[in-house]
Amino acid sequence: MRSAVIEEDKRTFWSLTGGQRVYLKVKFVVDWLLALAALVVLSPVFAVIVLAIKREDGGPVFFTQKRVARGGAYFPIYKFRTMRLDTPHDMPTHLLKDPEQYITKVGRFLRRTSLDELPQLWNIIRGELAVSGPRPALWNQYDLIALREEYGVQQIRPGITGWAQIHGRDELEIDKKAALDAYYLRHLGPVIDLKCFFGTFLAVFRQDGVVEGGTGAMKEGNGETPKA
Repeated sequence: MRSAVIEEDKRTFWSLTGGQRVYLKVKFVVDWLLALAALVVLSPVFAVIVLAIKREDGGPVFFTQKRVARGGAYFPIYKFRTMRLDTPHDMPTHLLKDPEQYITKVGRFLRRTSLDELPQLWNIIRGELAVSGPRPALWNQYDLIALREEYGVQQIRPGITGWAQIHGRDELEIDKKAALDAYYLRHLGPVIDLKCFFGTFLAVFRQDGVVEGGTGAMKEGNGETPKA
């Protein structure tokens, strides 16, 4: 990971090449088809998760939260709810006295397996997310947003998973996360996207970089942690 970060330390803006622009158009179609297929194939998994969440506390199954899209616009991201209904709203993870106490039993399993991210397939269908790309920042993560603007990362659609997510996830400091996003932008193409895709499964299996209360991530609406 070190070499990937050092390369971007100068924080130079990267303009997309002609080849990258063509690739993004192809990537959009492929991502859309993959998301549609996944929604159909995983519909039984969705049903089981919905029933489990409802059975535990009877609260809402999904939640939405304002995130930053390509070009700096906002969009609602979707996730399965993993935290109690009384969790402080939009509270940064590291400011909660004991983040673990707010996570539901079902939510703990969903987080550990990253199944709480599955509803974001709908964000791909809506054209707001890609399969891989920089994870969308919270609307109030001003430091991360500013760094990404310096690098030019906001030119591309954010993703469900990304280069930073397979190189540290919640453990990463904001500047390192932004540098890894910039590395992804500069090397944008099928090779790095395939590395992100398969690397995500390995990271989930190992539970790499998942830290409750880490300063690299902030709590979502109803206290949900973005794990981004």
